[in-house]
Amino acid sequence: MFGVMLLTLIAERPAEVCGTRWEQDVDLTGAGTIAVGNTRTIVYDRSLPKGQRNKVVEKDSKTKNGRRVLPLPKPLQAALVTLRACQASEKLVAGEAYEDSGYVVVDELGRPFKTDKLRREAHRLMAEAGVRKVRLYDARHACLSWMANNGVPDTAVSAWAGHSDLSFTKRVYVHPDPQSLKAGSDKLGALLAS
Repeated sequence: MFGVMLLTLIAERPAEVCGTRWEQDVDLTGAGTIAVGNTRTIVYDRSLPKGQRNKVVEKDSKTKNGRRVLPLPKPLQAALVTLRACQASEKLVAGEAYEDSGYVVVDELGRPFKTDKLRREAHRLMAEAGVRKVRLYDARHACLSWMANNGVPDTAVSAWAGHSDLSFTKRVYVHPDPQSLKAGSDKLGALLAS
């Protein structure tokens, strides 16, 4: 589950995390990359009988920029190698009961997660770790803010997020941190002292 949680921490949307497929999207060789673009999300369908109205929809990203290939940070690449090996062991143990769905985020029987299951698992892990419960989307905001506040060029932050509008990324996702505000204070202090 560690590799799955790291996927949420590199600013992928929950539906993108759930839509990630081993063969089509993940390259663990060489430098390692992950293609982002396939999504698995839950939609409400009134035409279905009560109790069955939530259904999974799989689709491409909303925009051309939403389809992107990101280099895997080394810790995530290592965690995904471990996750793949763990899933291979689970497949052997489960035998014919294993559903070889091809998705990265699956349960011990190979069944793909829905976004609500991903959220529940993340909240369970947060509770076990004794940390404050946050939305998975907050991890996306935190990652993009961290990148922007630590010298990653704005255009790279926007491209990493899958946005075509740089101003949208900065306005909605990038939040100043105390160190950035302190740097502003220091600059103003120098100006006012002169």
